Amino acid sequence: MDTNRQQKVNRLIQKELSEIFLLDAKKMPGVLISVTNVRVSPDLGIAHAYLSIFPSEKANELVKNINENVKTVRYDLGKRLRTQLRVIPELTFHVDDSLDYIENIDRLLKDQ
Repeated sequence: MDTNRQQKVNRLIQKELSEIFLLDAKKMPGVLISVTNVRVSPDLGIAHAYLSIFPSEKANELVKNINENVKTVRYDLGKRLRTQLRVIPELTFHVDDSLDYIENIDRLLKDQ
């Protein structure tokens, strides 16, 4: 159960990361990146961000690339949130494959 503060920080980081990735995705035609969820630890020191990437074939490669360049993403996030958060959390990015899972279930149900 997240505290009220954690929920607010989750939404704030999700919004700002979405804007950062929107600007970066414009440089890569044919790729759509959206931040589906952010989970911050109770001490606000670590944030796990879940990314939904279209097309899903490139998802693992892009998340690996983002995790290798996490310092620049954290720096950009810090520039945006410097007046709202004292410490910018360490970021880790994960693939959110829930849409692929739902699509697979729908396909299996239609086949029967």
